[in-house]
Amino acid sequence: MPKSFPCPRCGEATTWENNEFRPFCSDRCKLIDLGAWANEDYKLPTEDSPPEEDS
Repeated sequence: MPKSFPCPRCGEATTWENNEFRPFCSDRCKLIDLGAWANEDYKLPTEDSPPEEDS
């Protein structure tokens, strides 16, 4: 029996082997995640560098 893991989008159990949508459980979850990236819903915290002084 193939090992299962949760879909990163919805949490439903899915498998890696023979899954064309991996790591997602379905095309729907894959497209929802892609849309979240396109809408910039996923952001990494950053610090702006201090402004450089003109010499």
